[in-house]
Amino acid sequence: MQDLISTALVAVPAAAQPLTGTVGIIAMAAGAVAVVALIVATALAIRLRRVRSDQRLVLGDQRQDLVTHAARLQSDFEALNAYLQDVAGRLDERMGVAELRLDGAIAYRSLVRYDAYGEMSGRQSTSIALLDASRSGIVLSSIHHRDQARMYAKQVHEGRGELELSPEENEAIRVALEGGQPASTG
Repeated sequence: MQDLISTALVAVPAAAQPLTGTVGIIAMAAGAVAVVALIVATALAIRLRRVRSDQRLVLGDQRQDLVTHAARLQSDFEALNAYLQDVAGRLDERMGVAELRLDGAIAYRSLVRYDAYGEMSGRQSTSIALLDASRSGIVLSSIHHRDQARMYAKQVHEGRGELELSPEENEAIRVALEGGQPASTG
């Protein structure tokens, strides 16, 4: 009987042996590692679910991955950039044409009134300067007398008349270019 009991003790499985031995410590460490691995796997599963939810927000219900989506966004961006470059080029052309047209528009103007004949008629004669950005244009003079009126037109290039200008016409050009008020001319 004694032999039978000793044989039975030898045949007792390791689970029934005390946990303080080497096998018991290894078993407890393996169990702890398994519990930690289970916790990490659960945390990663929750994180993966959140990432997939965020990915559905970005991609919608389409069945494509982020790399394909990023490649499509890149090609769309390049197409948009090419379109904007084309539009910017056309706008530059139109702006250049508009600037050329504006340079030819009236940029400086003035009106000088005077009494051409000294008759006390109330300064009925006028000289008008109409000049563009390059200070070129015309000077119109209207000389009024009691029974007649005369009109003169002279071209101006870069602030100087092609023909000889009267003092009043020179005054009209000066006032136009300075943007000030004309001096009283008698």
